[in-house]
Amino acid sequence: MTSAFARFPPRLQAAIVSNLGWSSLRPVQELAGHALLDGNNAIILAPTAGGKTEASIFPLLATLMEREPEGVGLIYIAPIKALLNNQAERLGHYTEMVGLRRFLWHGDIKDSQKRAFIKEPTALLMTTPESLEVMLLSAKVPHSKIFGDMRALVIDEVHALAGTDRGTHLMSVVERLVRYTNNDVQRVGLSATVGNPVDILHWLQGTSKRSFCVVDPPKVPSKKDLRVYLRDTLGAIAQDASHLAQSKKSLFFCQSRSLAEEIAERMRNRGTDVFVHHSSVSLEERTAAEERFHKGSNTSIICTSTLELGIDVGDLDLVLQANAPSTVSSFLQRLGRTGRRTGQQANTTFFCENIETVLQAIAIIELARKGWVESIPNQTRAWPVLVHQLLALTLQFGGISPERCWEQLSVVPDFSGITHSEFEILIKYMIQEDYLFLAGGLLSMGEKAERVFGRKNFMELYAVFSSPVMYKVQTPAGYTIGSLEQSFVDKLVADMSSFLLSGRAWTVMHINHEERTVRVVPAPRGKKPSWGGFAPQLLGFELCQQIAEILQSESTIPYIDAKTQVVLDEYRCDLRSLIAGATSSIQLETDRALWWTFAGGQINHTLKYGLQFHHDWKIISDNFKLKIEGDSVGHATLSLAIAQMSTPAFWENSATQHFILSQLPEYRLSKFQRALPEVYSLEMVSNYLLDTPGVIKFFGFSD
Repeated sequence: MTSAFARFPPRLQAAIVSNLGWSSLRPVQELAGHALLDGNNAIILAPTAGGKTEASIFPLLATLMEREPEGVGLIYIAPIKALLNNQAERLGHYTEMVGLRRFLWHGDIKDSQKRAFIKEPTALLMTTPESLEVMLLSAKVPHSKIFGDMRALVIDEVHALAGTDRGTHLMSVVERLVRYTNNDVQRVGLSATVGNPVDILHWLQGTSKRSFCVVDPPKVPSKKDLRVYLRDTLGAIAQDASHLAQSKKSLFFCQSRSLAEEIAERMRNRGTDVFVHHSSVSLEERTAAEERFHKGSNTSIICTSTLELGIDVGDLDLVLQANAPSTVSSFLQRLGRTGRRTGQQANTTFFCENIETVLQAIAIIELARKGWVESIPNQTRAWPVLVHQLLALTLQFGGISPERCWEQLSVVPDFSGITHSEFEILIKYMIQEDYLFLAGGLLSMGEKAERVFGRKNFMELYAVFSSPVMYKVQTPAGYTIGSLEQSFVDKLVADMSSFLLSGRAWTVMHINHEERTVRVVPAPRGKKPSWGGFAPQLLGFELCQQIAEILQSESTIPYIDAKTQVVLDEYRCDLRSLIAGATSSIQLETDRALWWTFAGGQINHTLKYGLQFHHDWKIISDNFKLKIEGDSVGHATLSLAIAQMSTPAFWENSATQHFILSQLPEYRLSKFQRALPEVYSLEMVSNYLLDTPGVIKFFGFSD
């Protein structure tokens, strides 16, 4: 069979050999080469640094070389600017070596450069979903000229977008964009970790009529160096991590910004250069951390998920993890940052604060060893993005009919579960509440939408995900350290409050709400900021069931130390008798009952409201159990209550459904939620917090 490399134009073959020194392609690049040259849409799966970028770009450049596009022929989309910047040099090199050009478009690019691009578009455009929206909304961008001959688009780290509001936004923008060309735009997604690639491919397919395939070459088994340690204090974690990181390059992942700041503070002056990298640290500080990381060893970046995606921070020796991520996918992304050098093993060392996170880490490792990864959820009723897109269409066209809005948006997979009559209800409500204005049969933006979502260039409207008001944190000399959300700033008191940012303690001197600045001076350790969001962390059913399996087992875990094994065995002894069966795992105490389900956050929240339908009990649920308090709580009454809700009929009953909706907390999951009728807003909260089909399956599974 002819190789994919041989199918490339001779000029591309010669450029690859002379510029890169390659004489052949990797397996994923061969498979993807054939798939894309044959004109398929595709999801390309390969580990981090496995060659996915070249697997997509080379065959698509080959098609552009055969007939150079008039305007942009290929769009490369990344979830974050940092990844774009990271790939800019590489993709610029690939286009230049075959005589084509690329342009990088995002918020940090100068207007003069953008004007030059508009005047003379390049064959490859690199951008983010939000920047594509900006281009669509800008009257200065000649859409037909730039996108009229678009042939293909590549979405990097597609798993970070699919199943989210940002993914819905991207697909909406893509479907609006392809209307400017007669080409059936080829669609390619890149990912290292996804549990349901076929579903993601169907989502990516949209209105494209092309054939499609998943490119998933056989995985080559490799040894992993995995460790899980229980440490009693953050000081002990910092001490052990510092010792491990000596003379090496390491990324230390934390699940929250506050934890990243605390660990960074404790790791300073322990022999390792320590930097902090999260979304509230200033761009300058993040860039400094990345540059320092590239240049030398003996450096550790304490980070959140900002460095989880495929950003190249150079040769990496170690991945460290405080506690445990909430998904197998996240773990695999982080693990994949190591093991890239010949002879080096991929590695992750978990430092856990308590036995619960030890169990979570072990469960994630065991699921990964089985080859299990979470499936990306399939969204079909993405209400907040529908609101966003309606407002965006009024800006793009100045005035647009409801019918034309429906025509443009109903083709998006993420809106496919919304009926035309529901769409009309939404339009009517938004007009009634002055988010939209109807005149002459055309919709335009209402005054309330202008007021709520920002007047100045509607920049707040461009971002579909919530963009909270941020305050700059500055020293008396005017140096910007980072930023804080307004909700946190509102709790600060000048000359009293202290907090950690960028790994250091600061005392508040002055708050200027008009300029949105907080002036600070260095301080000794003070009160730590509470960065966390309002919504609970919801672990999945499979992960919690794996934790139950570990607790029921008596086997030793080979990758934990002796101290951690002793604590785990004690915890097993305490709980083993309680988790024999899901519906019978009831622990009665003097004034309460504990129902151990290990069913995950969504199912347990749903069970909570189901129990409260018949009983005035106080119930607190988490990922593993329900804590039930009340005068009549006993084994007989609780068993009867569980039996009452163990049939599908109970959950399908309209009285049950109405009761549960009435009990839901008033979570704000999107800034566009306020523009929704109450019934659709409640549906959003319900979808986030509850899982009725999962509960029905749970009872069926446990019988």
